Parts: sequence; structure tokens; C-alpha cells
Amino acid sequence: MGSYGRLAARALDTDVPVMVKLAELSKSAKDAVPLGQGAVYWQPPEQALDRVKHVALEISTSRYGTHEGLPELREALLHKLSQENKLSKSSVMVTAGSNQGFLNLVLSLCDVADSVVLFAPYFFNAYMSFKMTGINNILVGPSDPMTLLPDAEWLENTLSDTKPVPKLVSIVNPGNPSGICIPEPLLKIAYSLEADGLLTQLLKVQDNVAICTSMISQHVALYCLESGREWVQSKVKSLERNKELLRDALSPLGEEAVKGGEGAIYLWAKLPETCLDDIEVVCWFARRHGLLLLPGSACGTSGYVRITFGMLREEECEVAAKRLRNGVEELIRDGTVE
Repeated sequence: MGSYGRLAARALDTDVPVMVKLAELSKSAKDAVPLGQGAVYWQPPEQALDRVKHVALEISTSRYGTHEGLPELREALLHKLSQENKLSKSSVMVTAGSNQGFLNLVLSLCDVADSVVLFAPYFFNAYMSFKMTGINNILVGPSDPMTLLPDAEWLENTLSDTKPVPKLVSIVNPGNPSGICIPEPLLKIAYSLEADGLLTQLLKVQDNVAICTSMISQHVALYCLESGREWVQSKVKSLERNKELLRDALSPLGEEAVKGGEGAIYLWAKLPETCLDDIEVVCWFARRHGLLLLPGSACGTSGYVRITFGMLREEECEVAAKRLRNGVEELIRDGTVE
């Protein structure tokens, strides 16, 4: 084993990030089109980028900020949550992305011996956060195969029957990777979070992970919020055609095989019964058709792929959809033969 044995077991037991695997796979694919990564094609509003140029020259931008985040940004986020999302009892801490925010919560709430709950298909980074912090009692609940909604009855039974009660239930809404919106009644089953002193513990973690989020990024975020919901809606609307193109490309799989696209930029597709090795299928699509898809097994559900329709402009998506249609038809007809 040599020096390999010096590495932490919790790190070794954590899978290599699927996005790292996709990045490696892209090197073997000519002109690969990204349909696997959860991102959008647009930049922040032009006025936000223009304003931040001046902030870049300020001395404070190169220094540490407050741990919780830029005060003006936190105030703007609280206003947004109250006015647009009707959430009036919120508190805000700015983190370097949602993954760091989730990790902050795991480190502040969970001990190694605790149990936690996920629903398959789950967000792969949530599973990784648990494994990397030594939490192995991960209770993976089922989702309805037709709606992809988490099984509410299973959750209620698990929360009432498991002793001690699971410390944390992780649900992404709108769903990642499912692309499905989860209704409010289900969310309320596990919504209550009362933990005295939580903010203090979060500040401890924040200080050791990032201290504070990049100051220039926080200013960009503030200026983006000032651009308003209308700007976001106009960009989201531009993705409707992408979703239609990719749904049509996947249609040979059957109407019930493709879910999602409800508020999130993801489609969740069931592979043919003859080709359920999603890792093999993803590698085949990359090599033969120049498409990067995300394997469902990374989300705890083999035999599926996640497809993102947010990364491409419409003209790029038309090219991707043609490749995807050709690939799906060939997969159904011949399998992963090359």
C-alpha cells in the first residue's frame, strides 16, 4: 500500500467527482458539446459587469470582508426572499456557491454517528459532502418512478421510526438531477429546523473554509439582484426552445422515459432496457457522437442520464439535438457498438 495508506479513509471512500470524470472524458471526444454540467450560457447583466470594474479598484475589494457576507448583499437577499419568495423568517450567509453552503451546514449540524436522508436520484455533491465528512449512515429513500417526487410516506415513517431521528434531510427543489418541482406539502414534512446557536457554528466553519466569499463576486451578485427578476425571466425564457429541441431528440426513448424541465434546467432520461450501463452509454456518446451527458449512477440511480439544456445558445443546441437524436436512435437500434 505504501504511502497511499496515509490518506484519510473518508476521502478515499468518497467517489471522484463526476464532473472531474466528465472533464477527463471530454479530452477523448472531438468537439464535445456539454450537456452534462449544470450551468447556463449567459453572463451577469452588462450593467453589473460595468459597475464592478470600478469596485475592482477599491482597496476594500482586496481585503477580507465580514464572514456572513457583504452587508448590502445580505440585505438585498433578505428583501428578495421576503418579497418574491414570501419567506419572512430567513437569515442569510453568503458562501462560495451552494456546495460550500451545504458543507457548512453538514459540518455545523451532523456528527459522524448521525444518520441523514437523501432521495434517489440525489444531487451527487450532497452525497459526497456526507461521505467526505465521515457520515456513512446515509438513508436513501425512494422516489415515485412516474413523478420522481420523494416518497412522503417513507419519509414520515423514517423520521418517526429511526432512533435517534435523522439529523438532516436533503431535498433539492427544483430537483437536481430530476428537474422536477416538489410541492410545498411534501417539503413541510422535513422543513422544521430549530437549532440554537447554529449561526455561531456556521461562522466557525466559514472562518476555516473560506473566511468570506470573494468580495468582487459579492458585488457582482448585488448588482445582479438590482437588475431585477425581469432580467432573469427573459433569460430563462430563452431556454424554452432548447428544452423543446432536446425533448424531441430524446422522444425515441418513449414519452414516459423523459422527465423534468419544470423550473430546473435538467431532463432526466431512462435508457433502453438493453443499455442500462449508464457509464458505458455516457462514454459511448462522448466518443461516437461528441456529447457529454451525466450518468444517473452518480446520483444513485443507474440506467438513466441527466441532460442539461442551459449551457448552449439556441443555434448550438440545434447541433447538439441533432447529435443526440442520432445517438438515441442508434443506441436503441444497435446498442453501444462502435
